[in-house]
Amino acid sequence: MREKHINLKISDEIKRVHKMSLPQKVIIGEGILGKLSNVYDEISVKKNIVVITGPHVYKRLKGVFNENWERNQRVDIIFAGQSTLSEVERLGSIVRKTRGEIIIALGGGRVIDLSKMVAFKNNLEFISVPTTASHDGIASSLASIKGGKRVYSYMAKPPKAIIVDVDIICKAPKRLISSGVGDALAKITAVRDWKLSHEKTGEYFGEYAAHLALMGAKLVMKKAKGIGSGDKESIRTLIEALISDGVAAGIAGSSRPCSGSEHLFSHALDIYSTEHAMHGEQCGVGTIMMAYLHGLNYDRIKKALKDAKAPVNAYELGISPKNVIKALKMAKTVRPERYTILNEVKLDERRAYEIASQTHVI
Repeated sequence: MREKHINLKISDEIKRVHKMSLPQKVIIGEGILGKLSNVYDEISVKKNIVVITGPHVYKRLKGVFNENWERNQRVDIIFAGQSTLSEVERLGSIVRKTRGEIIIALGGGRVIDLSKMVAFKNNLEFISVPTTASHDGIASSLASIKGGKRVYSYMAKPPKAIIVDVDIICKAPKRLISSGVGDALAKITAVRDWKLSHEKTGEYFGEYAAHLALMGAKLVMKKAKGIGSGDKESIRTLIEALISDGVAAGIAGSSRPCSGSEHLFSHALDIYSTEHAMHGEQCGVGTIMMAYLHGLNYDRIKKALKDAKAPVNAYELGISPKNVIKALKMAKTVRPERYTILNEVKLDERRAYEIASQTHVI
């Protein structure tokens, strides 16, 4: 009997254990894209480097980017396709043929997510060199990949290092930056959902990870006007907040501090609607509606999104009201195991319309 009691106790303790996956180094500065080996020594000691990027990004940046390499280094440039599992396999096959020792992801969220999965499946390190600040995948161990049984993120591995050239980010299209604002502010409702799940289901809730995610959202809200006007220091705050969000997910051991009911709404739009906006844009609008359900000041969130020149309604997203209502109704079914505010509400068509119209999303 004593032995059974001990085994049960150990089993219960294991249930409370989670793994933290975090980047080892974060380097942010201006004009550092052409100095990667100077700011991160690990690059200079690798002989076989694989750069996963997109053709447009590489065409725009190859001049300054190619200043990094020594004569004795082999550098293979691979252009990434769509963010699918089959593309992960294709890229992985090329990486193996090149005998790559380290992957550098140069690009936006799609390129970074693919690089994470390729690195994970091939037991390689990778460095995240984002060229946009459109969502929080810059630093996290989670990758959004399509083509599998799940419609949300896969657990992969965090970058060994993150190197951010602020000048490059500031030159990205404004829409990409405003999308990042939407994803940063989404943490307001994501953390509320996480806390609610803890209270209702006993799910693990990490205060440190939750506060880290919320701190980033509050700072982005404070800097929203500056971000919208293109102020470099304000955009740097956004970059740092998005990186911190990835770290928060790593500390939590899941996407919980970063992804809640607002993300389920965005995923539902991706699945059930033929009209789509950017991930962060959809999450921002979803945050307005989920804040309303949580009894939060959704007008304050809407104002911050407006100040950052991010969408605040269906029209600005380019999505019809009927698809917004459909996504609201279906959002809970995307991840039925994840408890959020949507589990507290009976969402028929009438109630979904009421939520969207009350918040002026439609």
